[in-house]
Amino acid sequence: MSEYWNDVIGGFKSLLVGTNITTREFFKPVVTEQYPYSVPVIPPNFRGHIELIKNEETGAPNCIVCGMCQRACPSGCISLKGEKPEGAKKKVLTNYILDFTTCSLCGSCVESCNFNAIKFSRDYNQASTRKEDYIFDLLKRLEEQG
Repeated sequence: MSEYWNDVIGGFKSLLVGTNITTREFFKPVVTEQYPYSVPVIPPNFRGHIELIKNEETGAPNCIVCGMCQRACPSGCISLKGEKPEGAKKKVLTNYILDFTTCSLCGSCVESCNFNAIKFSRDYNQASTRKEDYIFDLLKRLEEQG
């Protein structure tokens, strides 16, 4: 019979502890953001998908199609192509595809780029139900940005 009363007293103590925690937390300020009605503050070290960097003088991407980002990517989510126009000394980027479905956001591509051609984007709201929406043509996106 004493085991019964020990269980009742232990349950009552547990109830008081839980009520105390609930009461204490009830009066603290709300920290929930009302997304999408309020936009969250993005920290400066946020890593979104990668994007190309435009050369300020020429307006073309800084990428020289060396392929270091493609080789450094452990996920194999980067594919790029370039061609050398007649009479030109350097290759010109013609295609830069990022498959964001397999990207692990490790940053190896950005670290391996010696020509300041790619950086992390500030895009945080990547939501879709279609896989095709996560395959980015970064050259096309750069042209659309102006």
